[in-house]
Amino acid sequence: MMKLLSIMRAVGLYALLAVACSSVALAQSYPAKSIKFVVPFPAGSATDSVGRIVAQAMSDVLAQPITVENKAGANGIPGADFVKSAHGDPYTLLVTTSTTQAANVSLYKKIPYDPVKDFMPIGKIGSTGFILMVKPDFPAKDMKEFVAYAKANKLAYGHGSSGSLVSGALVANLGGFDALGVPYKGIPQAMTDLLGGQVQFTFADVGNAVTQMKGGTMRGLGVTTTVRAGKAPTVPPIADTVKGYDVSAWFALMAPAGIPLDAAKKLEATLQAVLAKPDVREKLANAGIDMDVQGSAALAKLIDAEIKKWAGWVKLAGITPE
Repeated sequence: MMKLLSIMRAVGLYALLAVACSSVALAQSYPAKSIKFVVPFPAGSATDSVGRIVAQAMSDVLAQPITVENKAGANGIPGADFVKSAHGDPYTLLVTTSTTQAANVSLYKKIPYDPVKDFMPIGKIGSTGFILMVKPDFPAKDMKEFVAYAKANKLAYGHGSSGSLVSGALVANLGGFDALGVPYKGIPQAMTDLLGGQVQFTFADVGNAVTQMKGGTMRGLGVTTTVRAGKAPTVPPIADTVKGYDVSAWFALMAPAGIPLDAAKKLEATLQAVLAKPDVREKLANAGIDMDVQGSAALAKLIDAEIKKWAGWVKLAGITPE
């Protein structure tokens, strides 16, 4: 009996040593292969731009390739669900937004993932507002004229994210007019149909909006934030005309729940390091992203607060959950 107990103790000790050694090995070797960034929105979207800029920068530091895979549609739900299903895998990460981690809770009666329990926060990257976009020949020249025109004419707007959906529904509700929301896989697709005349306005993230404005293909009438965007200083806040109006979105990096703590710490430290680099910050600024870097603990608290905030915006916009 004593011999059996001795053997069991030895086996237990070897098991503990094996776990300890494997943890040390992971800390030293991670990442040992390429990492995948899942972007839950299409190529050309603000989330895609953020993901590709950060992927390249982190790849250089980690000395491993980081590929970007777009899984667009349904307000980012398929992409988020894909990463959730990779439980414990530190090689499958989510370039997430306020849409997937906060707004979807209120926009849908049920989603296939828990934005808190199914993910491990790595860090927040930045934020952006949206600009109300119309074609160059649209009759209204400013927000005051836009609201008056919308009251006299039934308009349709395209949306490809929670930010663009809430932006459109909220300006209609607070502005006192009706507008039909038309869903798209992403904002770039909504902008394509705006140019084609299928919808009369849309809300594009600042980076995409400025590109179109500079090219002369579209005009921006108002920005969704309460202050002017640094990349679009000539566009006034919609709140100057529509009182109480305020919408913005943010971007972050998340991992599926259950990844090794050492891998999570290395990812967080690497993300923080690259976001401090002037060239990375410049690229993000050129993409219309306002830097607002936060670590994993702060991001976890932010998500809790943002779920409540977006619930308020969805209710104020008069949106009925699907």
